[in-house]
Parts: sequence; C-alpha cells; structure tokens
Amino acid sequence: MASKDAHTPKSRGLPHFLPGAPDPEQNPNPGNPEWQPGLTPPRSFLPTVCLPPGLEYLSQIDLIIIHQQVELLGMILGTETSNKYEIKNGLGQRIYFAVEESICFNRTFCSTLRSCTLRITDNSGREVITVNRPLRCNSCWCPCYLQELEIQVPPGTVVGYVAQKWDPFQPKFTIQNANKEDILKIVGPWSTCGCFGDVDFEVKTMNEKLTIGKISKYWSGFVNDVFTNADNFGIHVPADLDVTVKAAMIGACFLFDFMFFEHSLAGL
Repeated sequence: MASKDAHTPKSRGLPHFLPGAPDPEQNPNPGNPEWQPGLTPPRSFLPTVCLPPGLEYLSQIDLIIIHQQVELLGMILGTETSNKYEIKNGLGQRIYFAVEESICFNRTFCSTLRSCTLRITDNSGREVITVNRPLRCNSCWCPCYLQELEIQVPPGTVVGYVAQKWDPFQPKFTIQNANKEDILKIVGPWSTCGCFGDVDFEVKTMNEKLTIGKISKYWSGFVNDVFTNADNFGIHVPADLDVTVKAAMIGACFLFDFMFFEHSLAGL
C-alpha cells in the first residue's frame, strides 16, 4: 500500500508571490537527512534579535513541509491513533518532529474534535513548541465556542493563538498574538474536498487585501487519500516573517488536518 510520507511533495510555486521557493527534489543530501542544529548558519542569516530557543532555523526558511506519518495499526484496525508529523525544510531535511498526546477515550468518542497536545521537538529531542487544543465545536451552524489552538514557544510561554471565526460559507481563522489581538487572517476555499488537487488556505492581512502566504494540503493520489489518514502539507511564508507567527502557522496546519482531512477506514 502506498505511503504518503514515502516521498517529499513537489514545491508549489505561488504565482506573483514568493518566487524562487526551493524545490524539495533538489535535495543534495539523499536519504532523508536531518538539519544539524549545531551548525552555524550563514552570517547573512544570523539573527539580529534574540529568538526563542530552537526556532533559530525557522527565521531562515520560506517553505515548511509537514508529513503525517502513516499509522499501520490504525489502517488495519480502522481505529484512530495518535498523530505523528515530520516537519521538513524545502530540501527535505527534517528539522522538527511532532507527536500528539491524547487519551484513547477522546480519540474514540470525540474523534476529530478531540482535545490534545502536540509536542514539537528538534532533532536533539528538545521540545521547542507546544500546541494545546481544547475540546471545541466545529460547525458552520454554531457561531460560538469555535476551534482554537494555543501556541507556546518555548513550552510554558504563550506567544499566540489560532482562532476559528464563524462564517457560513468559507473556513476562516485568525492568527493572534499573546494578547489575543488579531494579526493575520487565514481564508480557506469554499470546498475542502481536495479529491483531485491541492487545497489552499491563503494567509492574508486582516483587511484581506494582501496575500502574504498560503498553507496547502497536497493531494497525494486517490489510493492514499482513501486508504490512509496521512496527509502532506506545505507552508509558504516570507522568510523574514516572525518565527512565532511561523510556529502558529505550523499549529494551524495541524488544526486543518484534524478539522478537514482526518479520516480512517472506520469511516468508509
């Protein structure tokens, strides 16, 4: 059976924006290498401000690839298991690894609405980002108590939130700072089916007049989409975007996976 994380998806260019994003196929180091956090970045990329520990590398990149790992036990039994994700740069080098922490009861009876914590570690095993998801509603008919994520960088220090905004037609979210002030808006498509193509969530300014990036759910083929619950995402952002906002966009990726793309053989 084909696996979605068996290969790095091709880089999607963003027309008239962010040209020259690196192509994952141009990986000079085969074998799914890991970025080494001990290496000194080029002088032109050295941070001029103090960055949260473990997020120095995020300040250098404009493309983040997220692979959900296939859970064979969940595929065979048709049950929901804890999600695991590899987070890579545009060259296919792993820079972080994310693991969901949740109890079996929540995964079984709350399914994609379940409360959970996602712990993101670097290649040395140090936890650098914590994403907390409480149990919330998810319905275009319910304008209250909608989905929300809390982003902690480093763990224990809240730096932002991803909050769903009620809209009867399109998925809409805002990225908020630690004071819950809206700073960016994420607007999804009318349909998130993605049966035969990518699904793009555009990252815009609050007035929605300027698009500064996008979060894409990559289509990996009919067989993979039907018979596995593993998904692949790409985050296109300006390289100089604040690293805490990039961390929030990684969290938004996980939220979109739960809300729109999570399924198992039990639901077929």
